[in-house]
Amino acid sequence: MRLMVTGGRHGYLGGHVVDAARAAGHDVVPVGTADADVRDAAAVDALVARVRPDAVVHTAYVQADWHVTATGSAHLAVAAARQGARMVLVSSDAVFSGADGVYAESAPPDPITAYGAAKAAAETTVLAVCPDAVVARTSLVLGDGRSKHEGLVHRLAGGEEGALFEDEMRCPVHVGDLAAALVELAAHDVAGVLHVAGADATSRLELGRLIARRDGLDVQALRGGSRAATGVPGPIDVRLDSSLAAEVLRTRLRGAREFL
Repeated sequence: MRLMVTGGRHGYLGGHVVDAARAAGHDVVPVGTADADVRDAAAVDALVARVRPDAVVHTAYVQADWHVTATGSAHLAVAAARQGARMVLVSSDAVFSGADGVYAESAPPDPITAYGAAKAAAETTVLAVCPDAVVARTSLVLGDGRSKHEGLVHRLAGGEEGALFEDEMRCPVHVGDLAAALVELAAHDVAGVLHVAGADATSRLELGRLIARRDGLDVQALRGGSRAATGVPGPIDVRLDSSLAAEVLRTRLRGAREFL
C-alpha cells in the first residue's frame, strides 16, 4: 500500500508509524507542516491529490489549536474521500469526561476540555465524510524512552518540583505497539471507532514508578498528588476497553506493567 502519514516527518507517534509501515513493506510518504498546513483546505487537497495514497494515517494534532486538531482533520477527510483513500484517525481518551471510568467504543463522547472537544469533533467529521474510516482512540503513548511522559519522570526523579497524580487513571500503550496497530488498520476492513490502548490501567504515579525502575532512577524521589485536588479541568479516570482490538488485530497491545 501507499500510505501517507501526517506528523510523519517530526511527530513522535508519526515517526514510529513511518518506521512500522516501511518495515511492513509499504510505500510510505511522511508529511508535515512544510508539505501542507492542515488548516488550509486547498493545500491539503493538493497534497493528497499529488501523493495519491491508498490510506492516510492522521497522527498530527496541536492540543491547544482547534483549527489544527478538528478543522485540519476535516480537511484531510474530505481530501481522502475525494481520492478514494482510507482514513485512519488517531483520537484520544480525552473525548471522555471520566465520569464512567471504563469506556467501550459505544460510549458517547462527553469531553470536558477544549482538546477533548476538538478530538470529538474530528471523529464526527471523519466518520461522516469517510464511512469506511477507522477512528483509533488511544491513551498515553510512551515506551521508547523519548516520550514526554518518560522525560517528565526523569526530571522529577532528578529533583524537579512536581507530583504524579495517584487518582488519574489511564491505559498507557507502547508507541511501537500503537504504530504497528495503526499500520495494520490502514489495510484492515474494520470501520468506525476502535479503542487501541494498553491492557493495563495505571495511575500516573504507578506509571512513573514503572519508568523509574526500568531506567534505574530513584523511585522514592517521585511524589504522589491528587488531580482532583488541583481543580484543573480534565478527565481523571478514563480506562479504554480495548478488548475488541484484541479480537480483530494481530498486533498485541501490551500493558505498561509488561512493556516497562
